[in-house]
Amino acid sequence: MAFISQGLKESNYVVFAAYNGQNGLELLKQKEIDLVVLDIVLPNMDGREIARKIRDLGYTNLPIIMLTALGTTENIVKGLDAGANDYLVKPFKFKELLARIRAHTRNTQQPENWHRKLAIEDLELDRDAKLVKRGKDEIKLTSTEFRLLEYLLRNKNRVLNRMDILENVWEINFNIGTNVVDVYVNYLRNKIDKHYEVKLIHTVIGMGYVLKVSQ
Repeated sequence: MAFISQGLKESNYVVFAAYNGQNGLELLKQKEIDLVVLDIVLPNMDGREIARKIRDLGYTNLPIIMLTALGTTENIVKGLDAGANDYLVKPFKFKELLARIRAHTRNTQQPENWHRKLAIEDLELDRDAKLVKRGKDEIKLTSTEFRLLEYLLRNKNRVLNRMDILENVWEINFNIGTNVVDVYVNYLRNKIDKHYEVKLIHTVIGMGYVLKVSQ
């Protein structure tokens, strides 16, 4: 991680480096942190556990980029499920890490007409309360599932291909063959469709996915 720290400093970032999970969590409480670059292989506590603790501490909107040599879909999903926003597989080019950092730290202020609540049929998402309900049922989603559902709701009735979803939900494209999108769509289906008569997430074969009420 030392070369990453040095490279970020040379790119005019303020860097706080920690070489184990406990020190990293203490730094997070003491400093103003805009983004976390997190290796999976660390002493005492691995990166996935650290990411979960960061989220448990209430840092729900803090971007986390996870670095690992484990590039299978299963490992990517485990990292994202732990709370990471992005996943960079080693070896990687430093300029790619910089691109991902810029993507996750760019100004995301939304216009005044950016709706705080989104809905279709009996499904409602409240951005401020981070709450999702289907009818009277509150549905618990991970941060990644929440972002995916929000993107689908903002584009309801529109067919979205996997690249659209990767670039807008994760804000960057994984440079590997991956079915991460399909995995997370299935996660959402199990939570918002499986136990309800009206299905909302539909597969358009050869094209992608669409959120709509079937006629």
